[in-house]
Amino acid sequence: MIRSMGISRRLAALAISLAPASSTVLADPPEVSKDAPPEPVRNLFEKFCLSCHQGEKSEGGLDLVKLMAKGSPAASRKPWNRVKENVSGGVMPPEDNPQPSEGDVALLASWVDEEIKKIDCGATVDPGRVTIRRLNRVEYDNTIRDLTGVDFQPADDFPSDDVGYGFDNIGDVLSLPPILMEKYLAAAETIASRAIVAGAAGRPPIKTFEGVELEAAGGSTHNDDGRILSTDGEIAVAHAFPRDATYTVRVQAYGQQAGDEPARMMIKLDGKPLRSYDVTAIEGTAGTYEIQEKLPAGPARIAAAFVNDFWDPNHPEPAKRDRNLVVQAIEIEGPLNARGDEPPLSQKLIIFQTPTKPVEIGDCTVAVLERFLRRAYRRPVTGGEVAKLVRLAELARENGESYERGIQLAVQAVLASPQFLFRVELYRPKRDRKGKVIDEPGGVRLNDYEIASRLSYFLWNSMPDDELFQLASEGRLHEEAVLEAQVQRLIRDPKSDAFVESFAGQWLQLRNLKTVNPDRGQFPTFDEPLRDAMQQESERFFASLLRDDGSLLDFIDCDYSFLNERLAAHYGVPGVKGPEFRKVTLGPGGRGGLITQASVLTVTSNPSRTSPVKRGKWVLEQILGSPPPPPPPDVPQLADDSKGPLVGTLRQRMEQHRANPSCTSCHARLDPPGFGLENYNAIGAWRDMDGDLPIDAAARLPTGESFRGPAELKAILKTRKAEFVRCLGEKMLTYALGRGLEEPDVCAVEKIVKNVSDGQYRLSRMVLEIVKSDPFLKRKG
Repeated sequence: MIRSMGISRRLAALAISLAPASSTVLADPPEVSKDAPPEPVRNLFEKFCLSCHQGEKSEGGLDLVKLMAKGSPAASRKPWNRVKENVSGGVMPPEDNPQPSEGDVALLASWVDEEIKKIDCGATVDPGRVTIRRLNRVEYDNTIRDLTGVDFQPADDFPSDDVGYGFDNIGDVLSLPPILMEKYLAAAETIASRAIVAGAAGRPPIKTFEGVELEAAGGSTHNDDGRILSTDGEIAVAHAFPRDATYTVRVQAYGQQAGDEPARMMIKLDGKPLRSYDVTAIEGTAGTYEIQEKLPAGPARIAAAFVNDFWDPNHPEPAKRDRNLVVQAIEIEGPLNARGDEPPLSQKLIIFQTPTKPVEIGDCTVAVLERFLRRAYRRPVTGGEVAKLVRLAELARENGESYERGIQLAVQAVLASPQFLFRVELYRPKRDRKGKVIDEPGGVRLNDYEIASRLSYFLWNSMPDDELFQLASEGRLHEEAVLEAQVQRLIRDPKSDAFVESFAGQWLQLRNLKTVNPDRGQFPTFDEPLRDAMQQESERFFASLLRDDGSLLDFIDCDYSFLNERLAAHYGVPGVKGPEFRKVTLGPGGRGGLITQASVLTVTSNPSRTSPVKRGKWVLEQILGSPPPPPPPDVPQLADDSKGPLVGTLRQRMEQHRANPSCTSCHARLDPPGFGLENYNAIGAWRDMDGDLPIDAAARLPTGESFRGPAELKAILKTRKAEFVRCLGEKMLTYALGRGLEEPDVCAVEKIVKNVSDGQYRLSRMVLEIVKSDPFLKRKG
């Protein structure tokens, strides 16, 4: 009793050490904090909870003493909601422990709910600060496309971006390792050479393929001297021609001569003969055979074919019995600035002024580089920044290079600059007349150029376009009506496909679909067309809600989806013919909404079976925003099949697996949503049986609601729409800001949730509210 009194006094005061409770009585306990739980709630914790949830070895990592010391539940919403959910659902205390009365449980739930509503969102705003952000791989590719007009993916060769808070655009984790800097330098040179034809004095790019880079087709072997064609066949390379232009193709080869004619070689483009040669060169003195042709842009296959094989095993001289062709290298030079070739569109985009006489070169150089630099840096530029690039172009001309070559070198320098590679938001503090910084507790509003960049990288994963730049230069982009109009314009632009693929792909974990590998023996219908159809269904579904002003509650449940014949057959939906996707109304049953789409069901399964744990975790994290704690390190894995000590359906084996008391609390939250989806197999097809046993898709959530099957589960999730809107709002705001959310962001999230709810739960309204929020438009001073 004395020990109990000591604990109670310390809880009441919230002046608690982090060590386990002492058995001594505090003679003069301080006053009870205004944030302390009321005495009945403290008594409930003391009687039923503190024996397990106090001190360094707290069960499930939850120390209630520490949690209460943090103050009101409004400051620690997620852990308090989890406490309420576990107690209300009967998960805690465990069944073999004393249980609180219904009145105690109702009191705890009511207190948590009321406290969480008490968020102090006063006039003072803390919008937070974003770490300077490097362009991730997607942003880099898209920015290069819009800046230079060169549409290829140089970032495919970059190292993978790190992920933080579920996304790959978080400033804190986008580091710059040395290997990536090397890749940036190489990419800058390649992009500049593709974007601008350097002129007669320039050096066209040359790509040489040799050794193992030479692809063999036919009777080919490889040695140190090259590829040997000992019978009719060909050596080929794949090359992406950047634009329609003239190119030189060179083949270094020699013949192992025999018979009455020399080895003959034919150069081909995608199987079409271009020119043939008698290869009279012999070993030790390889010859170069070239052709100059105007070739179309795009990927192509260049081949050197051996077309006159000869073999005479009876020839008296062994060296003359066999005619072979040896290819040492294939070289492609260009694009060339040949007569009659039009400059590429990328060059016209960058070099919008071309001098017609020497006196105009200086002014044209300044105009071209100032415009390019302003677009590349995404802000106004100084005269000094432009002057450095102009001097670089002048040096090129002084060394005999062309006007275009000078611009090309300047472009290359810009693409390797930190001002291009990073999204920089400079802090410009206000100062009084004496130069002292004026404190700005409500945050500093971003300038219009910074807002333009935040907006375009949020919805396009790319740089601002001319309209955004123009509005920024006019100082109008921060106006609410203008900002709303631009949000709607960007959403409806095809470039917002990048937002769908990037945000939805990471929120829904669709990116994992590319790497999952279901067991083809158990699931023979799974193939690449089905994988692609799964991905397209989810992306088209998201895009439809975004652009057609749809309700984000359709993410939870609806009566339609986007299917083609392949996916419809997988779902058992009749009447859908052809490879084209179209909006299809679904019949009654469990299908409809995200959690029953095959993409989600497949990425949350194991290769040979479903995973109620993964599916339940997905629902908790992506729909309800209530992720479970990580599993203890010593928990054994459940076998992928029914062989072994655990038998029965997967559900029965899982229930045996979680009989361990240390597993019960987490599995009680994880498993029920997963059990409700057990009618879908590991690739999302409907089933009624697990092997020879019927599926049991009934379960009870920790919050107390019971359901049977996916339709009833979704109906319950839809009643928790406030949690879903908050979860989605938090994830989208994290993605938009490029940083993790902090406690001051709670007010912004609550405002977003309220306005979206008042706006009929439109997904486009959520995007707009995020753009209008203080964390998006301001930064900490």
